[in-house]
Amino acid sequence: MPLLALEHMLCPLEQYPLHRDGKTWRCSNNHCFDIAKQGYVNLLPVQNKKSLDPGDSQIMIQARRQFLDSGAYAPLAQALATTVADLCKDHNDLAILDAGCGEGYYLNTVCNSLLAAQAELALTATGLDISKWAVRATRIRNAGINGLVASNRQIPLPDNSQDILLCTFGFPVFSEFQRVVKPGGHIIMVDPGPEHLIELRQQIYDEIRRSPPASLAAGINSEWQQSSETALSFSTPILSAALFEQLLIMTPHLYRASKAGRERAAKLEQLALTVDVCIRVLSHQP
Repeated sequence: MPLLALEHMLCPLEQYPLHRDGKTWRCSNNHCFDIAKQGYVNLLPVQNKKSLDPGDSQIMIQARRQFLDSGAYAPLAQALATTVADLCKDHNDLAILDAGCGEGYYLNTVCNSLLAAQAELALTATGLDISKWAVRATRIRNAGINGLVASNRQIPLPDNSQDILLCTFGFPVFSEFQRVVKPGGHIIMVDPGPEHLIELRQQIYDEIRRSPPASLAAGINSEWQQSSETALSFSTPILSAALFEQLLIMTPHLYRASKAGRERAAKLEQLALTVDVCIRVLSHQP
């Protein structure tokens, strides 16, 4: 079964329901949002933009796609797909939101895995990102994924509309995440562990901080509890100089490093990297 189209969204200006009108989404106050030729909808109001082109740039998104398509992070994508499948074994229909979808690699892997296991699953998948380049790339990767340019601070989806929300190396806004997830639903967080990309960080920083995964305390309350935690660590294949360059462009490390650190990183090649992440699930207690 093909992925399903979104039927319900909210106007980002007044939170009224949006209704499809040809190639436009329109609310009762006649605010209109056109569907781009790539099939996504931009629901990020100008007043909510901190720059003319917020989020990851086109160059960063291109680098991320090339790097991830190499398969370097494939074990992580598969672990994420397995986590989703385990949580949704009894579902015949499923709505998944990837909040901060990047270029769609992880969400696409999850969708393909779910449909391979259950071909008749009625699956609605939505990729949301503040970067229009990210959402465009997601739609290019899989035109069945609904694409929304929007912020995690104001998700333009109705309350209790998603079964699963993914946040992979993202910026969680737990109040919004919990608002859009259905009773009994789940939020899956993927965060770097202390050894993540340690070989790269040792080259570009003078001082290494081995920080634990970010706290989930802000997302835990009487209705939401952490239900699982999985540590995942593996080594990438040996990376070429070209893949190192793409990795540097797609991560914040290049922009945080000193000039000397960037020069050292530019010389890296033929090196495997440690991927160290923590996959944690917050579950709603109905």
